[in-house]
Amino acid sequence: MTTDHAVLDTPAERMAIGFCRVLRGVGLPTPLGSVLLFMNALGRTGIDDHDAVYWAAKSTLVRRPEDFELFDRAFRIFWWQPRIVEIADEEPTSITLRVDGDDEDGGTGEAEASDDPSITLRFSAVETLRHKDFADYSADELVEAQRLMSRLRLAGSPRRSFRLVPGGDRRPDLRRTIRASLATSGEPVQRHWSTHDERLRRLVLLLDVSGSMEPYSRALVRFVQAAVSGRQKVEAFAIGTRLTRVTRELSLRDPDRALQRAAESVLDWSGGTRIGECLRQFNDEWGVRGMARGAIVVVLSDGWDRGDPADLTEQMKRLHRVTHRLVWVNPLKVTPGYAPLARGMAAALPHVDDFIEGHSLDAMEELARVISR
Repeated sequence: MTTDHAVLDTPAERMAIGFCRVLRGVGLPTPLGSVLLFMNALGRTGIDDHDAVYWAAKSTLVRRPEDFELFDRAFRIFWWQPRIVEIADEEPTSITLRVDGDDEDGGTGEAEASDDPSITLRFSAVETLRHKDFADYSADELVEAQRLMSRLRLAGSPRRSFRLVPGGDRRPDLRRTIRASLATSGEPVQRHWSTHDERLRRLVLLLDVSGSMEPYSRALVRFVQAAVSGRQKVEAFAIGTRLTRVTRELSLRDPDRALQRAAESVLDWSGGTRIGECLRQFNDEWGVRGMARGAIVVVLSDGWDRGDPADLTEQMKRLHRVTHRLVWVNPLKVTPGYAPLARGMAAALPHVDDFIEGHSLDAMEELARVISR
């Protein structure tokens, strides 16, 4: 049993998630949307005024009148934390409130030896990590994030290839039809058909490794490594003051060795950034020549660019003309009141098909859905 709450950001968030787990434990449904509303409400009311907390919880978490009594009991147990709570007209029953972490023994052991009824709160470190900002990750959390990212299915939408395979009903397969007719004295009794095969589109990842992206690039490079080592037809580039192709370095199955080799090859890590110039080099040497044609191109950057915005606009136009889908991932998009005021971001945004967040594991899962859409 553990009481480690470090994986949650504020006391109000810890209390909100803990109370919602109590409600779920006693059979009262609390969907994720209601939990988020309750957390936002606690952010405004605080947790010191019990009346304000009570009405904030009741108005956001309870939907059916028949759940009011159960909710009131759970609220008294959790927020007032008395040792003895009266339930209906029965004699007082001892209630133990226990907080469990992700122990290997599943939180069993000494707690099971007690005869008192208890409510167990299990805070999942993995679930909380999904919502945590990459900039706040510790070294151990980065390693865990690498493991979770490797499970993401990064598969682009299929495209029609020139290769023909059996199937369909419009294109006759003369070779198979004639071969089958040999069994019927040359009569084409059974006709065979063919259709175009489908292949996954190439995925190209362009990661900004400049100084302004440093809090996020250390996590996003792990996402890129998981993508490159997890499937074929993925290309990876680092964007800084120059463009560096890191596909071969990140293709190693061992994440630590892959990241070390990539760091050695990228000479301008945590330096300045010239996104427009890097995109020009990519378009001239790789993109327009074939790598980006019909591909899904993802730029992971905060949009802070020291170069000429007109140059970035021109290169984004060139890239957008040849790609199947152009996605921009910005970790700063989640910031309340965010507006694309940076010169680079403002210049690039009109030529982007999807503009999404990139600050957490949840955001990476959304990116995977966008890629496969």
